[in-house]
Amino acid sequence: MKLFKWLTTALAASCFALGGFASTQEMARPNSIEQVNAAHQGDDILVKIDLKEALAAPPAGFGVVNPARVAFDFPETVNGSGRNGQTVNEGDLKSFNIVQAGGRTRLVLNLVRAMNYSTRIEGKSLYVTLSALGKITDSGAHKATRFTEESAVGVQHAIRDIAFRRGKEGEGRIIVDLSDSGTGIDIRQQGSALVVDFLRTSLPENLRRRLDVTDFATPVTNVTTAPQGDGVRMTISPKGLWEHHAYQTDNQFVVEVKKIVEDPSKLVQGSKLGYQGPRVSINYQNGDVRALLRLMAEELGLNAVISETVSGTTTLVLKEVPADQVIDIIFQQKGLDMRKNGNVILIAPRDEIATREKLEFESKQQISDLEPMRTETFPLNYQKADDVAKILATTGQGAGSQRLLSKRGSVIFDTKSNTVFVNDIASKLEEVRSFLKVIDVGSRQVLIEARVVEASDSFNKNLGVRLNFLNRQSQQVGNSGIGIDGGAYIPPTRTSSMDMTTGKVTGTFTPGTQTTPQTFGVNLPSFAPTGGTIAFSLFNASLTRILNLELAALETDGGGKIISSPRVITANNVKAKIEDGTEVPYITTVCGNQGCTNTVSFKPAKLSLETTPQITPEGTVRMKLVIKKEEPDWTRQVANNPPIKSSTVETDVVVENGGTLVVGGVFKTDSSTSNERIPFFGDLPYVGFLFKYQQNTGSRRELLIFITPRIVNEQMAIR
Repeated sequence: MKLFKWLTTALAASCFALGGFASTQEMARPNSIEQVNAAHQGDDILVKIDLKEALAAPPAGFGVVNPARVAFDFPETVNGSGRNGQTVNEGDLKSFNIVQAGGRTRLVLNLVRAMNYSTRIEGKSLYVTLSALGKITDSGAHKATRFTEESAVGVQHAIRDIAFRRGKEGEGRIIVDLSDSGTGIDIRQQGSALVVDFLRTSLPENLRRRLDVTDFATPVTNVTTAPQGDGVRMTISPKGLWEHHAYQTDNQFVVEVKKIVEDPSKLVQGSKLGYQGPRVSINYQNGDVRALLRLMAEELGLNAVISETVSGTTTLVLKEVPADQVIDIIFQQKGLDMRKNGNVILIAPRDEIATREKLEFESKQQISDLEPMRTETFPLNYQKADDVAKILATTGQGAGSQRLLSKRGSVIFDTKSNTVFVNDIASKLEEVRSFLKVIDVGSRQVLIEARVVEASDSFNKNLGVRLNFLNRQSQQVGNSGIGIDGGAYIPPTRTSSMDMTTGKVTGTFTPGTQTTPQTFGVNLPSFAPTGGTIAFSLFNASLTRILNLELAALETDGGGKIISSPRVITANNVKAKIEDGTEVPYITTVCGNQGCTNTVSFKPAKLSLETTPQITPEGTVRMKLVIKKEEPDWTRQVANNPPIKSSTVETDVVVENGGTLVVGGVFKTDSSTSNERIPFFGDLPYVGFLFKYQQNTGSRRELLIFITPRIVNEQMAIR
């Protein structure tokens, strides 16, 4: 289809409906138009054209919308009526003109408005029936269109086969094979269905069926074909919003139904399979292909060269079909192709055009092998000369790849002046010049900023009880014993001595002592007197017996936030890396027969950002990112060596220029509860808390990584 887009420009200036072309067989002597008469026949106008000899086939005809007219070409015919024109004024037929040029004669019917036409041959006369456009059926509810008149009168027509296909663009295609090209066909839309009537046509038993084509995923759900009177009726049932068009080539009639994608900005929906040319109608019965192409070129004002190898006949009956699709149908049917050179087109079989192009390419290759060599100097601004020389001289890998230079070409470079010297033919030098113009440009810069935010908080809660009983009195039991408070009692001692000289007696007295503290208490359990305490004491009037109760509670709450923001700037599609941190020493002891030796090694604990940015055509930035945050944990040493805490994000993202994206996050929560209690007493209701100790700890850590790329232009200053 794209091959014929140039045709749209040529046809846009004149919006017309092209009628059919036909050619008669070569006759031994020229025919002659003897007389032309016109008269009303109901709502239609009947034009009778009397000729000297009977026609073998209807003449080629075409209709023009503005100005409204219908023309017929009679080959090998002269004007024998004796006049070149006549005023008629019969309804919408104003007049007619007869023009003889060369060996053919053209009859032009001048109309008040555009009209449909049909032709039939009776004896030596040609009858042309002119009818109004958009004729209404008897029901008055649906628009009926006579697709083609029955041209082979008296012949039994038949349908040989019916097939359904799905087109490339999802359209449903119903293909009907006819016994001959002269079958009369009516097509109209009836309600939500499309009805096609084949006049005076028979249908074999095996084709009288209903085709369910829902699984083809087209607008058509089913196709029903059945006899209707002396003809055949085909009912096509589409769904949704759809449009159709039909065409006939020789003995094959095709109806295409396509879904319409509704556009709220358009009043009229539909695209007709994407063809853009003006609508034309063609009625061409068993005519010569060369004559058809020649007449089309004349009417469209095209400069065409038709190869002598184009031959054969064709039958085309088309109604309101885009002109570029008409040419596409003819070329596909006859295996033709065309090439345009300036304002001249060459029409020939595809094989012939392919052979000509192959010979042309081979001749160009031979010329390049003999063409003189030239040397040209290419100074480079941004690229390195050695890299460019490798690209120019290296043969690519893979099927169909080749180096940029020709077989005889060579390249050398100078790094000091950053220049490459290429020796090759003129055409290759031009290719090298264009290639270097594309790649030898300054790279755009990208500033990439990452923010690593780490927040943490911790919580600790301790609760315990201490119970103590103090007794300050003891009683002696015999010479020794145990105090009431449970301590060991040592009785008092008395010693005496006499001085032998004087005879005086002296003595000493040692009072009794308690060997253990005067306490009897309970310490419940693992109690540490930290944090806040509350104490209660019960004692007697003489303060000899004291009961102490201490309640201790401790809560700790901590929080912190660490923000790291590495930045790096690099060129488009160039890898960049930035690191910041320390290397932690690790001591390893190795023992052998000669003793032990210590080896010191270092492991990195750094914050690093590694990225390769790519600026997309839309202005966004695509990045391959590797972000690492590592730090030693000195609180958890193993053999005096700290472990390394590491957080890593590796991803590939697309971010708009100046936008910020969260590329990763880690949320970690750690909580624990421990209880210590005296068996039995700790489980007592109401008072059990006096005999147990409880500790609650919790910590929470959150890590978020943000990335912000900025495309740096020449006017942007980086602060």
